[in-house]
Amino acid sequence: MDRARLVRYDERPQDHTPIRTVDLPPTPTRDRNIMATAWVEAPESLLTLGDDLPDRPSAEYKRRIGPWILWRAGPAKRGDARYWVAHDTTGAEFTLRLFPDGTAQGVGPTGTVHSRFRAWKEDLRDAQHPLGGQMLNDSDPAFQGDAGAGRVATDLFEEGSARNSTS
Repeated sequence: MDRARLVRYDERPQDHTPIRTVDLPPTPTRDRNIMATAWVEAPESLLTLGDDLPDRPSAEYKRRIGPWILWRAGPAKRGDARYWVAHDTTGAEFTLRLFPDGTAQGVGPTGTVHSRFRAWKEDLRDAQHPLGGQMLNDSDPAFQGDAGAGRVATDLFEEGSARNSTS
């Protein structure tokens, strides 16, 4: 991509063009922000990701990390924000809350509680496949409360697809 076309993340235009999971780019978009409302298969947990944050920010697509689809509601730095990921085949979800002081809190797919965004991303990168490895399931206690844990919903994308096809 031409460097002249690169735009700061918070100055990029919002892209509401409908997009399916298979069409989400593997790397960050530098010319626009793909909005969660544009993702045809978006689950409710993503669409409401920023509802409890200041200014109620909408989630924006960031990138893929292996089989994980990464979105963020809120600013990248010095603000209240939340990251959300879902496994593209199993629907397992995890969140990480970022605070204005730079600290974070969230559980990764291996059950580790993280206080740094980088460590959480590394957990996503290094986690084995949820059906055959170290990843936790939704009955584990680490999935409870505000620690940023997620749920496993194998029908997650079908759920979102059915909801979005009627709107």
